[in-house]
Amino acid sequence: MSAQPETAAAAPRSGRRQPRRFAGWSEHHGWSLAASLRRLAGRPLGTLLTVAVMGLALSLPLAFYLFLANVQSMGDALGQHPAIGVFLKVDQAGPQAELLASKLRDRADVAAVTLKSPQQGLDELAAMQGFSGALHALDDHNPLPYALQVEPRPGLDAAAVGRLVGELREERAVDMVQDSARWRQRLDALLALGHRIVLVLAGLLVLAALLVVGNTVRVDIASRSEEIGVLLLLGASRAFVRRPYLYAGIWYGLFGGALAALLALGIELALAQPVAQLTQAYEGRLHVGGLPLWLLLAVPPATALLGWLGARLVSAWQLRRAA
Repeated sequence: MSAQPETAAAAPRSGRRQPRRFAGWSEHHGWSLAASLRRLAGRPLGTLLTVAVMGLALSLPLAFYLFLANVQSMGDALGQHPAIGVFLKVDQAGPQAELLASKLRDRADVAAVTLKSPQQGLDELAAMQGFSGALHALDDHNPLPYALQVEPRPGLDAAAVGRLVGELREERAVDMVQDSARWRQRLDALLALGHRIVLVLAGLLVLAALLVVGNTVRVDIASRSEEIGVLLLLGASRAFVRRPYLYAGIWYGLFGGALAALLALGIELALAQPVAQLTQAYEGRLHVGGLPLWLLLAVPPATALLGWLGARLVSAWQLRRAA
C-alpha cells in the first residue's frame, strides 16, 4: 500500500526537474555568451588580428563578385548582343530591302529590324571624323547599298545567334553579314572562367577563415588545459566545457563578417568617382552597380556560422585529447 504514494510523489519531482534543467541550461548559455565576449575583450590585440585576417580574407570574394557583376553589365551595355549588320547587294532597290526587312521582322528569333537607305549611310559616314574629304571625291555618286540592322531577341544564346547569321547569309539579296558572334563567345567564356575562379577562391578563403578561427580556439583551449581537466574530473560534460569556445567562434565570425561587409562598401566608395567618370564618358550607357543589400546583410550571419563550425571541430578534437 505504501508503494503507490511513493510512485505518485516521484512523478511530480521528475516533472519539476525538467524546468530546472532547462533553466540551468539557458543560464549557462547566457553566461557562456557573455564570458566569451569578455575573453575576447580581455585580449584586444589578438582579437583584432584574428578579426582583421578573417575580414580581409572574406572581403576578397565580395570584391571579385562586384567586379564580375559589373563586367557583365558593361558587356550588356556595350553590346554583348549587338545588332547584326546586313548589307544588301548594290542592285537591290528600296522595295526589295523593305520586303526583306518585313520578312525578318516576322521571325521569332528577331526582336527588331532597322532599314537604312544609302543616303542615311552616307550621312553617318559624313558625321565621322576623317571621312569628309573622301566623301567630297564621290561627287553625286553614292556607292553604298541598303543596309539592315537586325537585333536578335533578348535571351538568345550564341548558338541561336549563329544560326540566325547563317540563314541571313543565305538570303539571295544579301551581299555581306557583319556579326560579332566570336567576340560575344569570347566574352561569355571569359565571364564563365571568372565566375569559376571566384568560386574556387571563395572556397579557399572560406577554408582559410575556418582555420583561423579553429587555430585561435585551439590556442585558447590549450592555455586553459588545467582548468578544463579539473572541470572534467568534477563531472562536467564536454558540451558544458566547450560551450564558451563555441560562442567565441561565433563572435569571431560575426565580427569578421561585419568587417568584410564594411571593406566591400569601402571598395565601392573608393571606385565611385572613377566609375562616375567612366559612365559619363559613355554618355550614360554604362550602369555600374554595387553589391546587393541582401548579400551584405547575409555575410555576418553566414560567417558567424562558419566561426561556430571551426570552433566546434577544434574544441571537440581538443577535448577528446584532454579526456
